[in-house]
Amino acid sequence: MPFYEHVYLARQDLAPAQVESLTEAFTKIITENGGTVASNEYWGLRTIAYRIAKNRKAHYVLLNIDAPAPAVQEMERQVALNEDVIRYQTIRVDALEAGPSAMMKKSDRPERGERGERGDRGDRGPRPERGDRFGDRGDSRGGDRGDRGGDRGPRPERAPREEGAF
Repeated sequence: MPFYEHVYLARQDLAPAQVESLTEAFTKIITENGGTVASNEYWGLRTIAYRIAKNRKAHYVLLNIDAPAPAVQEMERQVALNEDVIRYQTIRVDALEAGPSAMMKKSDRPERGERGERGDRGDRGPRPERGDRFGDRGDSRGGDRGDRGGDRGPRPERAPREEGAF
């Protein structure tokens, strides 16, 4: 039988228990039509890239399926009719993954605080002094501008405005 990966997104206002009952219902459809669900993974409530039907977040679920095509078609029909599912996608694959999916492995990464004092960039050495960073000019405005004349003298007086002029 062919292998499939099916991911669906459930509405954000559902409880995780309700999402689990949806998964059980979809698994039952597959088994009744001669297939098996090798594994299912609940990826949690995640922020989605754009709003879908007024939802900014969604519950993500992955099903690894070993079933004939009619079983998958029936499951997709039931998923499309379900108002709690806002998006779904089924992909035929050559083989099912043995371990956890890439989304589950992603959480195994160390947190930012665990990287060390300088982070994962390594030691870059001491920071340059201000004069060194901008060359030998000592400031960020373009170096020595020369004498600007200090006191430029008084400002010229403006002519008085005429009545009614802007």
